[in-house]
Amino acid sequence: MISRRHLIQQAMALGAGALASQIPFMSAKAADAALRLYWWGSPDRSKRTLDVAKLFEQSHPGVTATGEAVGGDYWTKLATMLVGRNLPDIIQFEPTTLPDYYRRGAMLPLDSYLGSTIKTERFGPGVLDLARVDGKVAGIALGINSFSVIYDTEAFSKAGLTPPSAKTTWKEFADLSVELTKAMGKERVWASPNASRYNSVFDVWLHQRGKGLYTEDGQLGFNVDDAKEWYDYWETLRQRGGCVAPDVQSLDQSQIDTNPLARGNSAMSFAYSNQLIGYQSVLKQKLGITNYPVTKTDGPSGLYYRPALIWSIGKTSKSPDAAAAFIDFFVNDPEAGKVLSVERGVPVNLDIRGVVGALVDEVPRMTIDYVNAIANRVGPYPPPAPKGATEFDQMVMRPVADQLSFGQISVTQAAERLISEGKRVIRS
Repeated sequence: MISRRHLIQQAMALGAGALASQIPFMSAKAADAALRLYWWGSPDRSKRTLDVAKLFEQSHPGVTATGEAVGGDYWTKLATMLVGRNLPDIIQFEPTTLPDYYRRGAMLPLDSYLGSTIKTERFGPGVLDLARVDGKVAGIALGINSFSVIYDTEAFSKAGLTPPSAKTTWKEFADLSVELTKAMGKERVWASPNASRYNSVFDVWLHQRGKGLYTEDGQLGFNVDDAKEWYDYWETLRQRGGCVAPDVQSLDQSQIDTNPLARGNSAMSFAYSNQLIGYQSVLKQKLGITNYPVTKTDGPSGLYYRPALIWSIGKTSKSPDAAAAFIDFFVNDPEAGKVLSVERGVPVNLDIRGVVGALVDEVPRMTIDYVNAIANRVGPYPPPAPKGATEFDQMVMRPVADQLSFGQISVTQAAERLISEGKRVIRS
């Protein structure tokens, strides 16, 4: 488990120091290769990714790096490619899907590249552990982020209401959401999304209660009563008119462009801190960022630092050496860092973090300030998600929440179904 003290005091502090010229080592085997990249994200993320790919090609003659963002069918396509043994060379993961796919044999362990092709000496303490599964480094974290609420500052200002803060309780958040929705008075616009289908929000909710989504031995970390309390909260808020209608929420594929905030149907979003940049790139109104609500004002935040996103090498890659060189370039090259900024999280290389911190404008600075501001409130990084976690999110939690909000099942039935179907798909 990552040392909280080290992660707070060192990994999250803006790095400083001179940057030497960094030309990634690459073996002769990697000299000629055509790399295929696979990721999801906003148009802004795609532009940054492809711009870095061009820089990489310029410094690595004979190697090409191409790809494009995939939308809501990202995981379906990836599963198909895994079965067909036609995986991309470089694949983007996030913390809950990485362990699952690594245990399915989707990617190569990177341990043999560490310290040579992939330089790690300027990584913050504990960074490699953020993508370690079963003792092996399954990927490289591209940045650090945490959980946040992103909100439309203009909506609150026009309504004469104060946005939520680090001290806002869940009860206060619900009351505020109802009040804001009424104050806005717009058809098909609500204050909050219906977060009952977001496993990340449920995880924080559970951590505030001393539990978690999963246990260390790979089982569900909550019981039926926990699930009942969770579903009752959101169903009550929906009935009070404080969160979006079910037909709006069911469109959300946990990507910026499908989220109610980006689509103009809500004034707030439960999101990862680095996503502030993506949301602001598609919305005209000024956005703000704050903590999740808490169970009680002086209680635990439930937050923890996490790898925003992760690059891994597909197990069927024909050019793993070139893929490793690309990952090294992505996280360690100063010019790449300037292009990427903090869109995929606060950089893991402390020197790059210092360079980026000196150059960013207001919105990226807000994400850095937020990540630093919660340093004294974060808990330890949880154990890797078990095999089946991706199915639990997509095939259990989201459908059960939708069935509840559409009135097809009751709160009790939703809670029982979450447990029974969750146990069916989770395999430790």
